[in-house]
Amino acid sequence: MSEVSAALGSQFRDLEQQRETAELGMWIFLMTELLLFGALFTAYTVYRFSYQAAFAEASRDLEAGLGAINTAVLICSSLGMALAVYGAQTDGRKRLLAGLALAVILGTVFMVIKGVEYYHHYQHQEFPGLSFNYKGAHPHEAQVFFFLYFAMTGVHAIHLTVGIVMVLFVFIKAYGRAYSPAYYTPVELSGLYWHFVDIVWIFLFPLLYLIDIHR
Repeated sequence: MSEVSAALGSQFRDLEQQRETAELGMWIFLMTELLLFGALFTAYTVYRFSYQAAFAEASRDLEAGLGAINTAVLICSSLGMALAVYGAQTDGRKRLLAGLALAVILGTVFMVIKGVEYYHHYQHQEFPGLSFNYKGAHPHEAQVFFFLYFAMTGVHAIHLTVGIVMVLFVFIKAYGRAYSPAYYTPVELSGLYWHFVDIVWIFLFPLLYLIDIHR
């Protein structure tokens, strides 16, 4: 059985039709994810304009330095995914494997740093709920901010975790020489998903961490 025959699904005419169908499916999926994040961003916008002083005050308790490091980490991971897709397209096995490995490693680094941030909030009793104990001037409004912070970054972290598992699976398949310039659709689709997750964070970082940066 040829490489093309092994990769081609029986319901498709050729690999190009299969790739286009898979890409359309991924874009539709990402649009549904955009609706999910859109609802969170909408709630954030409403409450931020309602509690401007409290949101600015609570935002100062976030660790902007760690957030900036994580932003750089994810941008570099996206470069890794772009390198992986290019490697798959040009039969560059080393570039493909290196790009996928870089994305997995940097995605894991992001999760570790985010875990450190969450632990610091736990120490400061800033998790919304019965144990919430905010020392600032607007405790009730600040609890709304932290609820949105954990909801938005938590949903993002879940998506990134899914992305890490996805890219790790693609890496294992790539290591087994499953992809070539004739067939690299899983690499391309995982790249689309990865870039989407990274773009979401690029919006989350200034909206959550940099509210009060002008002061």
